[in-house]
Amino acid sequence: MRPTAQYWINTLQMTTHVEGGAFKETYRAKDTIPKSALSAAFAGDRNYSTAIYFLLQQGQFSALHRISADEVWHFYEGDPLEVIEIKPSGELTIHLLGRNPEAGEVFQCVIAAGSWFGSRVAAKGEYSLVGCTVAPGFDFADFELAKRDYLLNEFPQHYTLIKQFTH
Repeated sequence: MRPTAQYWINTLQMTTHVEGGAFKETYRAKDTIPKSALSAAFAGDRNYSTAIYFLLQQGQFSALHRISADEVWHFYEGDPLEVIEIKPSGELTIHLLGRNPEAGEVFQCVIAAGSWFGSRVAAKGEYSLVGCTVAPGFDFADFELAKRDYLLNEFPQHYTLIKQFTH
């Protein structure tokens, strides 16, 4: 019998994430990149890199949001996870994280800085345990939670997904 979602939440000491699901920061580089060496998208110095565990259960979703850095997603345990990405151009990509390449699943995917993205456990799955690595490191000053009306106006072609992945 495989571990439950609650087992991982307890074992990894995860807490509720603002965008949905549960998370635990596992790494924050001690050294920083000075603002002067970063693009204008960053409001200050940033750690070189950060990493978290992230867990979603069926019926939960990570609401659409964007950050100023690239984010690498890594699959660890559970069922496949759909990561929805809407690029600034409006191009939609649905990444399927999991352990079955024959079913189109991948162990990693990269979300480009500035893309809107969210995630959910694939149909019939119970939970997904993944990791996210951000470089330059994550800072809430670089985080923007999507406003439904704004995204519907910008990307009307993705109406259904925007309604599903926003509050």
